[in-house]
Amino acid sequence: MMRKNMFHSKNKSQAPKPVGAAEDRLEALINKATNTTTAAIAEPQKMPVPLATSRYTASRQNLRVIPMGGVEEVGENMTAIEYGDDIIIIDMGLAFPDDTMPGIDYIIPDTKWLEDNKKRIRGVIITHGHLDHIGAVPYILPKLGDPPVYTMALTAGFIKKRLEEFGLLGRSKINVLTKDDVLPLGNFKVRFFRLNHSIPDSMGLCITTPVGQIVYATDWKFDHTPVDGKPTEFDKIAKFGAEGVLLLMSDSTNAIKPGYCASEREIGITIERTFSEIKGRIVFANFSTSISRIQQVFNAAAKYNRKVIVTGRSMVNNIEIALSLGYIKIQPKIIIKSEMAKKYPDSQIVILTTGSQGEEGAGLARIARGDHKTIKIKKGDTAIISASPIPGNERAVAVVMSNLTRLGAHVIYNKTLDIHTSGHAHQEELKLMIALVKPKFFMPIHGEHHMIVTHAELAQTMGIPPERIFSLDNGQILEITSAGEAKITEDAKIASGYVFIDGLGVGDVGEVVIRDRQVMAQDGMFVIIMTLDRRSGKLVNQPDIISRGFIYMKGNDDLIREVKHEVRKLVESKGKEKLEPNWAYLRNVIRDEIGEYLYQKTERRPMVLPVVIEV
Repeated sequence: MMRKNMFHSKNKSQAPKPVGAAEDRLEALINKATNTTTAAIAEPQKMPVPLATSRYTASRQNLRVIPMGGVEEVGENMTAIEYGDDIIIIDMGLAFPDDTMPGIDYIIPDTKWLEDNKKRIRGVIITHGHLDHIGAVPYILPKLGDPPVYTMALTAGFIKKRLEEFGLLGRSKINVLTKDDVLPLGNFKVRFFRLNHSIPDSMGLCITTPVGQIVYATDWKFDHTPVDGKPTEFDKIAKFGAEGVLLLMSDSTNAIKPGYCASEREIGITIERTFSEIKGRIVFANFSTSISRIQQVFNAAAKYNRKVIVTGRSMVNNIEIALSLGYIKIQPKIIIKSEMAKKYPDSQIVILTTGSQGEEGAGLARIARGDHKTIKIKKGDTAIISASPIPGNERAVAVVMSNLTRLGAHVIYNKTLDIHTSGHAHQEELKLMIALVKPKFFMPIHGEHHMIVTHAELAQTMGIPPERIFSLDNGQILEITSAGEAKITEDAKIASGYVFIDGLGVGDVGEVVIRDRQVMAQDGMFVIIMTLDRRSGKLVNQPDIISRGFIYMKGNDDLIREVKHEVRKLVESKGKEKLEPNWAYLRNVIRDEIGEYLYQKTERRPMVLPVVIEV
């Protein structure tokens, strides 16, 4: 399926803050150096008093696991787990559109079922701070009555910043966890274990339910030498496995890739070597949430006496949050404003920016187009794109790279140098997770369908019988009984369609609108304006024709004249079929008949839009 321009979008609903002000904030934070105190944005709040175990009816005595998104795509991750009168939610992510969704900014899960059951929601647990896991929080939380959110400190900081941008900060209580907390939520008890990913504070969950334990592990890899020096807690995973695990839900993103995922430490060595060899300016594009990679850029810049210019609103915001919480350590005065770059030779400048996925409005794309306000590419620059294109983004990334080389820059990316590693486990790591957890049932998550299926096949090689492996679609329900039986309920499925975000609109653009946009993008539009007498229904004068994206008007006089003649004939003939003028009927006739006529003449099907003006 589609996807997903992972940082194509501009948030039309939010006016960007001046970058200068953000740079001033960063500069002030850095100058505080190592004694920087934790900012108020992530002050831990006391854990809530445990909710009393809810009473439940007989019909709810089975455990139900419901993926709301993330098992048919990479993105839009959200899972509901239900038992009795209690529901907990894991993650609230968004996805990004592909080129079949013109004009769409984001996609979020359909939450109608959760809205109908919001009084039973005991809490929302967020596993880490990537947008495909937190991006939908400001759209969904208010619809669900602002339930409490539980997550780690860095993720809490990102969520609070996002809520603040939407004017929602303070409505939901954001509870900051530690990896050793035990969180009671109704019928559930949740324990946590540290996982490695491309962002700190990623965590897995061990959820104790009345019918058994669930281990939930999304977005992880086994990195023995992570940048922050905090590897996966293998001891906890093995302990949970020894206690007995009913169901393992595990990341499928790289299930098709053999072997092991490379460590971030290896990428850090490559970055340092590359920085030592490049003589000119370096433009380094990276995900703004890849905090470990950002730290490595600052480390290499400090080692080779380079100053760093940070551009891109999300990059500035996320560095500010990570710095205030102690997740990034930066030398004082290493960051400079872009206008100060003239004081330094090119060999001492690094430009750290967003846009590694070719996003139209991101810093790298603006630099590549030559319309960035303060940064212009010149001969001798080297652009490093430290990311792999998300499926669907390859063309956008290629365009950015071509624009950069056209301006005189040399481009380095993952196919020319190992400058990126994934944050998702490869096959041998996935098998080790299964071996440690030893689950009775297995459910692959986080991936497109072929990734899910490959992970399921991998689980079979680890000895899990195929009848105990469940590959679900969004909205399907896995039900597990107290007797230890599991099945996908064939007679029950919740709504799971896409909710499109377009500017300020949430869900007001549906499939019909998308289809109309696709037609206009593919074959254009053909507008027929008819001025009709309101009493007789006759044409007062010749129809006017407007064509956009279909034909060039000046070069197709004969076709335009023929269409006007056909419209006049249709108005005269179809108007007689009605005792009184019926403009809706006439518009439908004109649309269908002229649409077919244009196809016969051109073998193209533009969107035909008849317009009636009464006089």
